[in-house]
Amino acid sequence: MPNPSPTGPEAAAALCVRDLFDNQVATRPEAVALQAGAQRWTYAEMDARVNRVCAFLIAQGVVRGDRVALLSENRPDYLALLMAAAKLGAIVACMNWRQTPEELAHCVGLVTPRLALVSPRYEALKGLLEGGGQRPCFLLDAAWDAGLQRQPSHAPADAGVQPEDGLYILYTSGTTGKPKAALVSHRALLARAAVGTMDRAVRRGADFIAWPPMFHMASADSSMITLIGGGKVIVADGLEMDVLCEAARDETNIGWFVLMPGMIERVIHELKSRGIQPKPVDTVGCMADLVPRHQIAELTQLFQAPFRNTFGSTETGPAPASAGRIPVGDAPEDLAKTPSSMTRIRLVNEAGEDAQAGEPGELLLRSPTLFSGYWGMPEATAEAFEGGWFHTGDVFLRRPDGRLQFVDRRKYLIKSGGENIYPAEIEQLLLASPRITDAAVVKQPDEKWGEVPVVFVARADEGLSADDVLALCRGRIANYKLPRAVRFIPFDDMPRSTTGKVMRHELEALLKEENA
Repeated sequence: MPNPSPTGPEAAAALCVRDLFDNQVATRPEAVALQAGAQRWTYAEMDARVNRVCAFLIAQGVVRGDRVALLSENRPDYLALLMAAAKLGAIVACMNWRQTPEELAHCVGLVTPRLALVSPRYEALKGLLEGGGQRPCFLLDAAWDAGLQRQPSHAPADAGVQPEDGLYILYTSGTTGKPKAALVSHRALLARAAVGTMDRAVRRGADFIAWPPMFHMASADSSMITLIGGGKVIVADGLEMDVLCEAARDETNIGWFVLMPGMIERVIHELKSRGIQPKPVDTVGCMADLVPRHQIAELTQLFQAPFRNTFGSTETGPAPASAGRIPVGDAPEDLAKTPSSMTRIRLVNEAGEDAQAGEPGELLLRSPTLFSGYWGMPEATAEAFEGGWFHTGDVFLRRPDGRLQFVDRRKYLIKSGGENIYPAEIEQLLLASPRITDAAVVKQPDEKWGEVPVVFVARADEGLSADDVLALCRGRIANYKLPRAVRFIPFDDMPRSTTGKVMRHELEALLKEENA
């Protein structure tokens, strides 16, 4: 249940998403808030739409703290629902349409929504969202649109929403198990907005191209931050190259031009083949560790903007280490991260003690950007926040200058002959070569050593051999870390999550099939 509304100084400090959006509606009513193809909503028009959605939800009995499940592609009404929930204190569970029906059923069951909404594209899953008649499920079709037009457009009564109230639920990727429902609060979103201006140099009021799925942090966070800051959200239905290229060519107020690993080469090719010189932006890209270095140099030169050397997660937002930027034209070998301003960080070794200089340790975090826990999973939440710190599960080394060097995921170690091998160390060596467009290291069972590393490589140079790959590693890492085998794979066949991260478990399954 949501906390009761405070009084006195606590009430005066209780700033939430609605407050900031209402500020923009009052001061910029005729400015464009949302754009989707030829469709335009000003802030005043969006507010009227949001209020109609509020009226609909209220009529369905939705109150502060209730969950509303949403399964849809990117569309303007996705953001209208998020903002309506923000006004009412309801929580939108953003369903991942890439999941299997079994996974979706699990995700719906975790949050026990009062009702569900589904777009016509995913109407076949309507019964799954209804949960065998447990809740109503509404189709976002022409009838929905007509029904909204009959709802009142005036603002709903103040629901007493507080900063710690939930705003939306985003699901973890589930690459190693069932997805978990991460609750993002009003407090977390406002803190993530502050980090954007403090550390990532994204201007207040800058526009954003929402092409990543709205169930992903990049779109959900950045779109809402844009709307409370007075910018424009350009809604795209996924990776629509025409939309991205036209925005790069025409839009003059883009803040972060988000491009995930695995798609950068294609975007560069499309822009160059169309003869497009992008308009200036504040920053481009993310997750530099997963991007070939020559692509970073080429992309920053094309946009004349620095590359975001980020590190974060659904649970943390842009913290803990997203303050660093890679200069225009640089193909860096050093990808150490700069801690964000609104964080306190510890590195802890396997004994639970603070890691010594040069010793790898799991990154523990305190920050107002943190999520509020995993919905319906109190044990997982308690484990994640053990000792009053959020345990990221990511291993870093602290440099003498205070920067953090990523080592790998703690939970994905290759234990070979009693030694720990971190796949990212090998991958980073290979991605520094212009002959390689992608690389992923996975574990393979071995009778002698227990586990050994195997690398999957996507070639930029078809003349690249397995011996060439190993030569890039020899002398730069210990011999026991050398891949025992090299597998070449087309770039487009590399299995990826929605964030562009390679899904190691699928590559492991491929190895198992090969060795069967």
